[in-house]
Amino acid sequence: MTDTITAEDAHLWLEEVDGADAMAWVRDRNAETVAALTGEARFAELRDEIRIVLDADDRIPMIAWHGERVYNLWKDAAHPRGLWRRTTLADYRTGEPTWDTVLDLDALAATEDENWVWQGATYLRRGPLAGDHRALLSLSRGGADAAVVREFDLDRKEFVADGFFLPEAKSDVSWISIDEIFVGTDTGPGSMTSSGYPRQVRRWRRGTPFAEAPVVFEGTDDDVSVRASSDPSAAGERAVIRRSLDFFHAERHLLAGGVLTKLDVPDDAGVDLHRDWLLIRVRTDWAVGGTTHPAGSLLIVNLDAFLAGSRDLTTLFTPDPHTSLSYSDWTHDGLILVLLADVQSRLELLTFVDGSWERTVLGGLELGQTDVWNTNADADEQYLLLSSGFTLPPTLRHGVLGGDPPTTLKQGPAYFPTDGITTRQFFATSADGTQVPYFVVGDPSAGPGPTLLSGYGGFEVSRVPSYSAIIGRGWLARGGTYVVANIRGGGEYGPQWHRSALRENRPRAYEDFAAVATDLVERGITTRAQLGIEGGSNGGLLMGVMLTRYPELFGAIVCAVPLLDMRRYHLLLAGASWTAEYGDPDVADDWAYLRLFSPYQNIRQGVPYPPTLITTSTRDDRVHPGHARKMVARLREHGHDVSYYENIEGGHGGAADNAQLAFKWALAFEFLWRTLATA
Repeated sequence: MTDTITAEDAHLWLEEVDGADAMAWVRDRNAETVAALTGEARFAELRDEIRIVLDADDRIPMIAWHGERVYNLWKDAAHPRGLWRRTTLADYRTGEPTWDTVLDLDALAATEDENWVWQGATYLRRGPLAGDHRALLSLSRGGADAAVVREFDLDRKEFVADGFFLPEAKSDVSWISIDEIFVGTDTGPGSMTSSGYPRQVRRWRRGTPFAEAPVVFEGTDDDVSVRASSDPSAAGERAVIRRSLDFFHAERHLLAGGVLTKLDVPDDAGVDLHRDWLLIRVRTDWAVGGTTHPAGSLLIVNLDAFLAGSRDLTTLFTPDPHTSLSYSDWTHDGLILVLLADVQSRLELLTFVDGSWERTVLGGLELGQTDVWNTNADADEQYLLLSSGFTLPPTLRHGVLGGDPPTTLKQGPAYFPTDGITTRQFFATSADGTQVPYFVVGDPSAGPGPTLLSGYGGFEVSRVPSYSAIIGRGWLARGGTYVVANIRGGGEYGPQWHRSALRENRPRAYEDFAAVATDLVERGITTRAQLGIEGGSNGGLLMGVMLTRYPELFGAIVCAVPLLDMRRYHLLLAGASWTAEYGDPDVADDWAYLRLFSPYQNIRQGVPYPPTLITTSTRDDRVHPGHARKMVARLREHGHDVSYYENIEGGHGGAADNAQLAFKWALAFEFLWRTLATA
């Protein structure tokens, strides 16, 4: 099979990420694009305006609880890699909090001569040093998913000498106690899955060689990953080991008292343990205990009773045709449900009183999206909510479950004018008659004009209203209209909305997006020549399909960090983990449908394709940059108008700092304005 693929693919050499020839090709394409798009004053204006809002001092410093304090990672012009800092919640409430800097990432990068990019902190949450005393920091070189893990002392504000340390890898870590951690990492052959994630979980004790750490669980090469998560809410030592069979199916094993017990739940269900409770989110209909619970339901049961054989499950949420559960989040004793009703959020607060769950619908929220930003589940009932909309700047609220309604902690400023700009929701009719919602943001009286349509449509990810200063300044404030399509493959209407575009049904997502594009023109919001589209990752695949299957609908396309070669995607980096979403091209029946929409294999000569900008990152170790490189090479080979830019840093996000992010977006906007404004 490999020889056949190689013979058919003249651009296979571009998959050599750091190969000399491949990088020379990248530098040539970058130079062409930079020369073509950055020479006019508008590009500099776009870049500088975006950079201003990314570095702005008056944006909300987003926080998360850890121990007695709240933590924040702050990036600005003086600290492009970030200041990791903390304060108390009481001080945070004031207009000018006093921040205590825990770690200066820029100073660390300079001292160690490493291009460190923050990937997060795993806090010790059990025992006398729980809270804000110890953490395991993940630091990436250049923004890749692979990271170095180092133990950090939060009291001394320094790395622990001879502390826990893991070299660069796609690792997974979880504290057991101050002296033990669960670890999954790359230790050589047999330790990682074919998807490039840990296959083993080891229990590593401080002061012992990692090679001697016992393996507590091992999956197979064909699994996506294996990971262990300690549960600090339990009275004793307890952990859940998740063996991901594919992207949507997993076995869960409870590890307690040294004994592994497989949880008897559907392998496609979502599972969450908290204190005495087992929470189950059903993704397909589940018949159990004489009752069939429909897909999208949320169920709860006492964990000990469940392990003893009880299937007396309490239903906390049942979906309807318009309403789905987006997610749930625990406080110490309660639960917050975030629902989507025709892609508008609604929050319900649940408390356990006298043997039953009491429910309060949280009112007083703006139209748009409200999310649970953080809870203080280790200690109490406090929670933080973040609300925003397409034209509504973010608001951070603080509340206590069972107490008074939440109050405003911080209000974000408006970074672009919204006079005359409204948000409207419409529904397009897809090829099979399905009604597909989409949001239109702009001046409804302006008439047809430059319009940017965005979509994703995969992995049960929902696209919801949110405030983007980048879109606002770069597009809306300049007279453009912005559209978000809620196509199938996403999670806007629950698991069924996602499943309806899986594998051989994938074209439904593409038909949905094409239907929205057609509907925009029919409503007079834009014209075909003035309609641009953009998407990244799975959304980049969407863009590639639009280019090769529906080129007549669009005036310009921006495609970022994309999957495009569906013949080889499963062989590149994390691609093997996505076969449950797309199918396996090595299976003849799967390739029979994949080949019909795989963009790389469907480029045609003589077909008028719209101008296209494709971007990616050399350091993206999730979606291989070879997808973008090869697509551009083949488009050029067939004489199509395509521009390319590959950021050397940035990982799957495409940028390692605000300067790179502003540059990348300015390129996209300049390309779109040049192409669409003159149409």
